[in-house]
Amino acid sequence: MFEHLLSDPAKAFREEVRDLVKWVPRQMILDMDQDRIQFPRAFLEEAGRRNLMGCRYPKQWGGRDMDWVTTAMAMEEVGTLGYIFACVFGVGAELVCDAIIRHGTDDQKERYVKPLLRGELFAAECLTEPRGGSDFFGTTTTAVEDGDHFLLNGQKRFIVGAQGADFFLVYAKTASDRKPHESLTCFIVDRDTGVQTEYLYGLMGCRGGGAGRIVFRDVRVPRANVVGTVNGAYAVFNTMMIPERLGTAAMTIGAARPALDVATRYSSRRKAFGATINTFQGVSFQVAEAAMLLDAARAMVYATCTAVDRGEPPGTTRRLISETKKFVTESCQQVAHNAMQVMGGIGYTNVFPVERIVRDLRLASIWTGTNEVMSMIIANEWYRTHAGQASDTGARNWEMDADQAEAVDEKIYE
Repeated sequence: MFEHLLSDPAKAFREEVRDLVKWVPRQMILDMDQDRIQFPRAFLEEAGRRNLMGCRYPKQWGGRDMDWVTTAMAMEEVGTLGYIFACVFGVGAELVCDAIIRHGTDDQKERYVKPLLRGELFAAECLTEPRGGSDFFGTTTTAVEDGDHFLLNGQKRFIVGAQGADFFLVYAKTASDRKPHESLTCFIVDRDTGVQTEYLYGLMGCRGGGAGRIVFRDVRVPRANVVGTVNGAYAVFNTMMIPERLGTAAMTIGAARPALDVATRYSSRRKAFGATINTFQGVSFQVAEAAMLLDAARAMVYATCTAVDRGEPPGTTRRLISETKKFVTESCQQVAHNAMQVMGGIGYTNVFPVERIVRDLRLASIWTGTNEVMSMIIANEWYRTHAGQASDTGARNWEMDADQAEAVDEKIYE
């Protein structure tokens, strides 16, 4: 952990989060991985009771007025329990809360945010549909006005928390005659209004988080539950991408940390050829690479959190967040791979938790926007920013720092 980047209040908060991590029974972790627990309600209730969720939101609505650096630290610590713990912790307390805090009404904050952060209600965010996930604005879920209500029809799938959520943050098309970015509306949908959910078994990892399919058939949603404005979900989606992708990066570090710790302990004790295997470069160099990747990942997360806290321009933060999500998730998957490689065959069994960590972390580069989508955003923002810098007459033109730079006849672009 980068102590020099944490304020004293952040360090004190970290100890509170670590106490929660210690509180979680070993059997809960095992039961979730075996699908004996389909949704960790007790964990979220305890986190809410301790006032640990949504720490960066105003105290007025149940938060603790902290910053993004502190939030990232907390997400990392929760992630050490297992990737799915951080997933369910963040979906409600970071993603859904963020949308309502930033775009919702005071009445919505009172009815949904406060009890959610107290651990009395649970929420899920509904983005992915059976027809696809990355094409968010191509959603086929619809909401048609019906007096003071909307009639919601459609399906969402792979929704973390679907099994246990009391309400859902749902995006639906409300204007078929408008451009995709101007045709969606964000709604708060209560489960008891006729929402149908089905728990999905057979996930490779990240089990026990209540992931499921959600079906809406003429579900009546009051106009008072529109988050933001009708046809204005683009603004909600844009701000939610910050906690969704930055939070994912932070928690991925936490989920990978135990793999390195277990591999380090194992290689310090396991003997072969008359010596502990950490004395062999083939082993120690893999541990060194894993430690380096975790440090680089954490540095990137904290630097990006600082940029968000300081209000850097949206284009800059969008690129940094996408870079961070891609780099950190891929780096942490490599950390888990190295840990298993160091441990050999025993790492491939359930005698150690490394095999579960490898399975769980495979989700990291897929959800909250695939890493291919992250690359697309990075490229778009980079070229856009570069074009703006090219018009800055005060910048040095490095292209001219070559001996034959004036050979214009050799610079052929078409």
